[in-house]
Parts: sequence; structure tokens; C-alpha cells
Amino acid sequence: MVKGLSEITGRAWVFGNNINTDQIIQGQYLTLLDYKEMAKHTFEVPRPVFASKVKENDIIIAGRNFGSGSSREEAPKVLMHSGIGCVVAESFARIFFRNSFNIGLPLLIIPNSSKLVKDGDIVTVNLLKGTVTIRDKGDTIHGKPLPDRMLEILKAGGAVPWYKKNKAS
Repeated sequence: MVKGLSEITGRAWVFGNNINTDQIIQGQYLTLLDYKEMAKHTFEVPRPVFASKVKENDIIIAGRNFGSGSSREEAPKVLMHSGIGCVVAESFARIFFRNSFNIGLPLLIIPNSSKLVKDGDIVTVNLLKGTVTIRDKGDTIHGKPLPDRMLEILKAGGAVPWYKKNKAS
């Protein structure tokens, strides 16, 4: 068990299916090279108010195939720089899933989460248990907890810091 990373509480931003990397951050902003500047354009087309309203540790709840599209690492990095504490989805595009853990952005797969959580709900994601609890309703949605290795990678801040820490072991 990894200490200090078990729960994340924040406001839910609910999205549907097939949210792709171009919807997260449009290609025209990749030339900015500054993630804080890029973050000002996060979800500019599907949710124009997102960048100005998102708060630290807010949580994205999405349907199937979140993060499809290009393999660029900028999409999960922009989410982190926007303040997103975790992304919960019914499924993820494989490369987005890998890129997110590589940079230290927690993801959790929970079936039906986008149908049960409403925009603006305050939710607590428990990575150890694989759950999302909707505070006002008291309802808990169950998925699979993250494996210990994935939690270790997140606690280290991503794959490279984890590797450097464990290389000597």
C-alpha cells in the first residue's frame, strides 16, 4: 500500500464517450511549449468554461474511450496543469492510459460512472479501493483498485522518477 495517495476529493466534470486528445488540447496550442499557457485552452471546444472554472483536485468523470486520438503526452500533462486530480472513465485509450501514469496523473476505470455522477457533484476517488463516492448522495460506485505498482509510480511522480528511485534496487 502506498501512503499519501489513496484519496482525491474534488468537483466532478462529467464528459461522454470518445473524448479525444484534440478535444482535451487542440493541436494549434502545442506550439506554446508552456503547460500553464496551454492549460488555459483545455477543453476549449467541448467545454469553453472549463479552463476558467476548473479548480485544484477537480475530477474528470467520463464515458468510454477517454483520451483516444493522437499519442501526444501533452493531453494528460495539460490536465495536470489545469489542476485535475484524477480522471475516472469507463475505459481509456491505451496510449493515453500509459502516458498518464508515466507523468503521474491518476486514472481509474469504473463502469457506469459517467451515468451515475452529475456535473458539479463533489466526489471522492479512492485509488486503493477503486471507488468513487458521491458526497451528497452517499452513493459509492465500485471499479477495480489500482495495482500496488501503479500506485508506486504515481507516488513517485511518474515512471521516470519511479525508475530512477528503483534502478539501484
